Amino acid sequence: MASPPDTSKTIKLERYNSYLRKLNSTKLINASSKLLFRATLLVALILVFIFTINYPPLSADSGGGGGNHLHTHRNFISSAFYGGRGQGGAAWEKQVRHSSTPRRPNGMSVLVTGAAGFVGSHCSMALKKRGDGVLGLDNFNNYYDPSLKRARQSLLLKHQIFIVEGDLNDAALLSKLFDVVPFTHILHLAAQAGVRYAMQNPQSYISSNIAGFVNLLEVAKAANPQPAIVWASSSSVYGLNTENPFSELHRTDQPASLYAATKKAGEEIAHTYNHIYGLSLTGLRFFTVYGPWGRPDMAYFFFTKDILQGKQIDIYKTHDAKEVARDFTYIDDIVKGCLGALDTAEKSTGSGGKKKAPAQLRIYNLGNTSPVPVGKLVSVLENLLNTKAKKHIITMPRNGDVPFTHANVSLALKDFGYKPSTDLPTGLRKFVKWYVGYYGIQSRVKKEMEKNSNQLPEESA
Repeated sequence: MASPPDTSKTIKLERYNSYLRKLNSTKLINASSKLLFRATLLVALILVFIFTINYPPLSADSGGGGGNHLHTHRNFISSAFYGGRGQGGAAWEKQVRHSSTPRRPNGMSVLVTGAAGFVGSHCSMALKKRGDGVLGLDNFNNYYDPSLKRARQSLLLKHQIFIVEGDLNDAALLSKLFDVVPFTHILHLAAQAGVRYAMQNPQSYISSNIAGFVNLLEVAKAANPQPAIVWASSSSVYGLNTENPFSELHRTDQPASLYAATKKAGEEIAHTYNHIYGLSLTGLRFFTVYGPWGRPDMAYFFFTKDILQGKQIDIYKTHDAKEVARDFTYIDDIVKGCLGALDTAEKSTGSGGKKKAPAQLRIYNLGNTSPVPVGKLVSVLENLLNTKAKKHIITMPRNGDVPFTHANVSLALKDFGYKPSTDLPTGLRKFVKWYVGYYGIQSRVKKEMEKNSNQLPEESA
């Protein structure tokens, strides 16, 4: 009888081959793991690098518009899609084109930066009503309550004005907008506003008022055709100037605040881009703008709120015990000035980023020409609100505020017929009427408003 075949060697061989397969598999897994780890590390380093570029350091207080405007930087992924929220697609481009297309013969196509801000929303509405194309740009930052900006946005949308949500420092987004729309004009109103806030968050002013402005000019200089640009400077540039009323010929090299310094820097930057690239640039020095849909950080606004809530309000006096006064300018007058500047702006002269001929460069004061003591402002509010203010008179702190502003607007009158027509009591009545309606204030204010409306003539909006 034959003996069974010896399979021990075969079994051992199979065990050995199985061991080799497991060993090779383990080595392959280890190698793959190392490769994956290195790839992940490389991607992480790239992300950190891009994050560092797109997100400059912030101060401890990161709140900030437009603004209307502190810039809230988007990351590189959302920038690739031009600001996120589905922006950049065919439907988005259709909205952009529709909003920016003029409805009147020879109408403008205007990019309004800071369109969800106080001045920006009013100017956007005025341009649209007369048949110009308007496209807004705003980052909806939280320097003040963003819900107010969203309410302005909703109001503009009802009039077919589309606001692109994005940042001035997003060059890809700005380039995309200029690829989609051949803008004839830019009304640049986006900025980090406020004199005192600069002491808390100085970097926001550099990011918005200087870097953001330069970024916009860089895109505009390369556009074909180049747009004419009207932009918001500030009466703050007069700083420590003591000559009155403030004239465009007065010195502006003594800023009293970082905000003023960034606006003055903007004027010098504008000169540079005009000189080198042929951009048509008009700067407007606004004097204390107030009115409906205003900014909550402005004195007339938070005085109204605090008076109604029974809170104490601080009223400044100068170090030599004089009253602080401002050239309060009603929003409708400012809007007329902005539109006048746009209407008289000459075309830029550059092409392909190169200057072909001298281009227009202008600067104007837009004020009311009638300084009013802050105490008088409070008295008018007390009357309109039918409530006595709890006043606390204190010496003005050294926080960048100036004691007095007074605009000479003769140059704006000469060049585009700027003539303010709204006095402070009339303008404040309109503001309070809006305020009590927007915030749903109690009936005593409404009764007082009705009484005052019979005493004061109504201005056209």
